[in-house]
Amino acid sequence: MIVLDSSVVIEYIDLEGELHETAKIIFENLNQGKLTGLLPHPVLVETYYVAQRIYERVNPYNAKKKAMLLVNWLYSHPHLKVVVDTINLAILAGDIKLKLRLALTDCYVLAVSKMYNAKAVFKKREKEMQNIIEELEGNFDVIFLEDYKE
Repeated sequence: MIVLDSSVVIEYIDLEGELHETAKIIFENLNQGKLTGLLPHPVLVETYYVAQRIYERVNPYNAKKKAMLLVNWLYSHPHLKVVVDTINLAILAGDIKLKLRLALTDCYVLAVSKMYNAKAVFKKREKEMQNIIEELEGNFDVIFLEDYKE
């Protein structure tokens, strides 16, 4: 089981993304039921926002609709479960935020991965992760697409 960060979803829809092919493999496996995934609710919010900005570059007239279709597809995907906020998840994500000082969505991805004993999947090691990478990789089961670049 994996927990997807919005960066992975965005890389999948960005056909020109440097790690698109790697993200595509994840979604092919999800689509075939070979993988099951979790999406923290804040990932849907961030995905909607970023996807709309990407789609606007291609065609500003239907960007909102395409972003809505993407989020609806993720939400209803048979092999993806959207994890909504519970008090335990909120507290765990908040504790991670206090300790690691990462982006809030990243904290939710890590919290869900901890709660469900799943791998947290990110596109790459972001700048704010660099100085805590040993702690991050030591306390969480994380995967970075950049490590599997073809």
